[in-house]
Amino acid sequence: MPLPFLTADRAFDTTDDIALPYDDRDRWRRPYRPGPWRVGAAAVLLLLASFVLFSSVIIAATATPASAATVFAFALVIVVAALRLLRMGVWVSARGLRHVAFVSTRTTAWDQVVSVRTVQQPVRWLGLPRAVQGQALVMNRRGRSAEAPAPLLTSHNADFLGRDPLAFDRAADTVEAWTDEYGRA
Repeated sequence: MPLPFLTADRAFDTTDDIALPYDDRDRWRRPYRPGPWRVGAAAVLLLLASFVLFSSVIIAATATPASAATVFAFALVIVVAALRLLRMGVWVSARGLRHVAFVSTRTTAWDQVVSVRTVQQPVRWLGLPRAVQGQALVMNRRGRSAEAPAPLLTSHNADFLGRDPLAFDRAADTVEAWTDEYGRA
């Protein structure tokens, strides 16, 4: 019984050139995976939220509903913070480049992007005040001074610290490729 979906000898030279359903260029996508520090911190926050939710159930059974609602609201704040922590980073689409921080999101259309390049400079370690020598992906926008653009990605942020050093290079090259493809249009 032949199983063509499990073998490598099926015909790959088909004439249909249909885009795959998940290859939607208008959808916002992150060109890299979230790093271990970011995922670990979000997992710890979600674990904390589960304990707080469990305590709100106990408080609802033994105390006033108002105090249970307060603890439940606190648990929801923790869950939202964990989800926002996972959402942070650089996102690209055919419409532009989006930099998502913890409390803000900045979207720049491709016609406003002058250049995106990797520079060697002191960068903040895990977003803390301590600075170390590393690489940063910076974006220069039209109409802004090119003195000190804020970095989009760094080699020592929560996405790339503790990973293969080539992971930052691959992510930076992907964002630069999106800039070359859509920024010059």
